[in-house]
Amino acid sequence: MDRTSLSAALADWRFVHEFALTNVQRGWLNSTVFWSYGLVQMPMGWLVDRYGVKWPYAIGFSLWRLAAAATGAVTTLEALILMRLIIGAAEAVVIPATYRYLADHFEETRKGTALGIFSIGGKMGPALGAPIAAWMITAGSWKLMFVATGLAGLLWLAPWLRMVNNDHRSGKELAVARQRAASVPLRNLLASPVVWGGLITNFCYSYFAFYCMTWMPAYLVEQRGLSLEKSGLYTFFSFVGIAIVAALAGWASDRIIARGADAVFVRKLFVIAGFVGGTTVLLGAYTPSAGMALFWNVLSLSLLGLATANNLALSKLILIPKQAVGLNTGLQQVATSLAGGVSASLSGWLLHLGGSYRFPMLAIFSFLLLGATSTAILFRRKWAPKVNDLELTLPAAAQTGCECR
Repeated sequence: MDRTSLSAALADWRFVHEFALTNVQRGWLNSTVFWSYGLVQMPMGWLVDRYGVKWPYAIGFSLWRLAAAATGAVTTLEALILMRLIIGAAEAVVIPATYRYLADHFEETRKGTALGIFSIGGKMGPALGAPIAAWMITAGSWKLMFVATGLAGLLWLAPWLRMVNNDHRSGKELAVARQRAASVPLRNLLASPVVWGGLITNFCYSYFAFYCMTWMPAYLVEQRGLSLEKSGLYTFFSFVGIAIVAALAGWASDRIIARGADAVFVRKLFVIAGFVGGTTVLLGAYTPSAGMALFWNVLSLSLLGLATANNLALSKLILIPKQAVGLNTGLQQVATSLAGGVSASLSGWLLHLGGSYRFPMLAIFSFLLLGATSTAILFRRKWAPKVNDLELTLPAAAQTGCECR
C-alpha cells in the first residue's frame, strides 16, 4: 500500500504542483524507496539467519510505518525523499524474514501454497492501496492519505508480537544458529548459477510488477483518459488478478509435485508460462481502444501470477540450503529492489524520450522474455550453492540439510 499510495499522489496535480515535479523527477521519486530497500536487504538476511524473525521484523515494521505517516507532514522535496529512503531501509527486513520462516516451517509439497497465500498480501496491498489512496486524496488531501494509511498499519503489530514465538530463546541456540549460517558464505552463493538465475528472474518479474505499482495510475489517467478514481479501480483489478492466479498456481504446482512430479521441472514450467503470459502487456500499448487497453493491462499482470509463487520457491527455497535462506533472500531482494528503482526511473526517462507509454512497455516485454530464458537455462539441481564442511562440527540435532543435496 505504501508504494501505490505515492503513485496515487504522483497522479494528483495538486501534489505534483506543490513540489514542482517533472516527469523525470516523478520517476526518480518513485524509485527512491527501492535504492535504500536494496542496500539493506543483505544485512537483513544476515541478521535473520542468525537472530531469528520476530524482533527484527517488529522493529523494522514500526519504523517504516512511522515514516510512512510522517510523509504527510513534509513540506520540501528533500524531506519527502528522506521519508522514502527510511521506508525502504526499514521495509528491507520483510522478505528475508518471511523466507527464513517458510524454510523452517513448510515442507516442499506445501511451499507453493504458502508462498501463494503470502503473495496475496503483496498483491492485495497495491490492489486496495490504489483505490483507497485515490479516494482519500479526492475526498480529503494527499497529506491526510499518507498519515492515515501510515498509522493504520500499526494495528498489525499487536497480533504479531503476541502470536509469533521467538526463534532463539537462549545463548546456546543463538550460537548454533550463527555457526550453521556460516556454513554457506556469500562466496558460495555467488558461485552458483542457480543464484544468478534467481537474480535475473526476480529482476525481470519485479520490473513489471513495480512498473504497475509506480506508473500504472499515471498511464491510465494521462494516456487512457481515466479519472484518478477509475485508475485506482483498474489498478485494483490488475493486482487482484495476479493475487488470485498466484495463489491458485502455487496450490496447483504443489498438488502436481505431491503426485510425484519433479519439483524443479514443475515450478519452471509455471514460471515460464507466467513470463510469456505477461508479455501480452504490449498488446495493450498498441491498441487504439481504451477498453482493450484496460483488458490487456489486467490480463497481462494476472497471467504473471503463474510465475509468482513458483519463482519464489525456485530462487529462494527449493535449491537453496536452509541455513542460507535468509542471506540468499537478501541477495535476491537486491535484484528485486534494483528492478523497482530501474523500472520507476527508466520508465520516466523513456516516457520523456518517446512522449508515450509504448517505450516503457517495450522495455517490460524485453525483460519478461529474458526472465523466461533465464528460468529455462539456469535453474538446475547440480548448480545449487555448496555447503561447506563447517556444518559437520554442529551437534547432530542442529544440522539442517539442503533439500537439493
